[in-house]
Amino acid sequence: MNRDDIKLEKKIFKAVGKAIGDFDMIQDGDHIMVAVSGGKDSWVLLHVLNELQKKAPVNFELTALNIDQGYGNFRQDKIEDFLDSRNIKSIMKDFDIASIVEEKSQGSVPCSLCARLRRGALYGYAQKLKCNKIALGHHLDDFVETLLLNQFFIGKTASMSPKLNSDNGENTVIRPLVYAEENDIRIYAKNIEVPIVCCECPLACGENLHFDHKRRKIKNLLTELEKDIPHIKSSLIKSLSNIKPSHMLDRNLWTH
Repeated sequence: MNRDDIKLEKKIFKAVGKAIGDFDMIQDGDHIMVAVSGGKDSWVLLHVLNELQKKAPVNFELTALNIDQGYGNFRQDKIEDFLDSRNIKSIMKDFDIASIVEEKSQGSVPCSLCARLRRGALYGYAQKLKCNKIALGHHLDDFVETLLLNQFFIGKTASMSPKLNSDNGENTVIRPLVYAEENDIRIYAKNIEVPIVCCECPLACGENLHFDHKRRKIKNLLTELEKDIPHIKSSLIKSLSNIKPSHMLDRNLWTH
C-alpha cells in the first residue's frame, strides 16, 4: 500500500477502536456474529474485527454469517469462497425473504418488512450459533442520515444506537463503524480487494437507492452542505453525544 492507503487504514482502525472503547462493545469471551451482506460496509467491518482479534487484549470469537434472501442471481458462493480463502469461520444460510415480502407487501414499498424479517433472522441465527453479540456495518453517514431523517420527516431527535440489547433480549447489537465515514470505507474496501456482491433486491441493490427518496434527499443535502462546511458530518455525529437536556423542548427531560 502507498502512503495514502496506509494513512486511510490507520484512520479506519482508529475509528473502530475508539467506538469499541467508547461504548464497551467487546468483552473477554464474546462470540460475535458479523452480518456479512457482501456489501462494502460489512466486508470492511469483518476485516477490521478480524485483524483486531489477532492483537486485542481480550479474547473473542468471530463468525461471519451471510443470508441468501431468495433474490435471483445472488452469488453467495463468492462470499463463501472469499471467507474460506481467508480462513474466517463462516456460516451460509438461506431464508426466502423475497417470497414473503412479495406475498405480504401487496404493492407497497416493502423495505420495512424486509428489514424486520432480516433482523429476526439474525437474532435467531445468533441464538443457534451461541453468539452473544451481533455486529452490523452501519457507519457514520448512516447515523447522521438517520438523525436528519427523524428530525425532518418524523419530528424526533434520534438516530441509531451504537450498542443495544436486541428485541429478543438475548443478544447485544454493536455497530463498530459508527465513527467511520462511508467514503473512507468505500475506498478501503477497494484497497483490501473484497468481492462486492449485490443482494439482488430490485429496490435496494446498487448505489442509486431510487426507492428511498427521503434518504437520497438527505444524502444530496449533506453533499451540498459539505462544500461550505467540510466537517458537517463529524459535527453532527458529535452532537449526538453532546446533548443539553435543559435546552430541549422535551418536558420529560426537564429538572424540577
